[in-house]
Amino acid sequence: MGKQPLKKPRTIFSSWHVPALKFKTTTMIQRIQTIWLILAATAAFLTLKLSFFSGNIVGADKVKTFTPLTATSNLVILIFTVATGIAALIAIFLYKNRKLQMRISLAAMLVSLLTLLLYYNQTRHFAEGQYDLTALVALAIPVFFILAVKGIYNDQKLVKSLDRLR
Repeated sequence: MGKQPLKKPRTIFSSWHVPALKFKTTTMIQRIQTIWLILAATAAFLTLKLSFFSGNIVGADKVKTFTPLTATSNLVILIFTVATGIAALIAIFLYKNRKLQMRISLAAMLVSLLTLLLYYNQTRHFAEGQYDLTALVALAIPVFFILAVKGIYNDQKLVKSLDRLR
């Protein structure tokens, strides 16, 4: 007698049938740097509404007014924040050109670090105040870019190693 083929064990999911997707996606969502770039863009656009610092500013008439510091409080910070978010979104769609994707991600990371310095510089104009918990969102942007650059670099290494095998 011949050998019987082994049967797969039945699970709850074995009766479910998921049809294969027949369309081709235009972005590479399965790559980890895409997730980091989406998080960086989301965090950048969130800082337009979330405050970095809250405190009292002494006006010309010596009256203290409570003011939150957001990205919309200063024109330069606003421009840099929007540029960082747009650069992250653009870098997502450059998955076929990894060198350019890395350059844009590194440039956006530098701009986000410069934005943090501008935020810190703006806190000096306050007579008293404190950093808000939502300042962590602005601090996370460069971290997300660092993680995205690391993912892009790992992709480049993988492609180079596969090219050597061919």
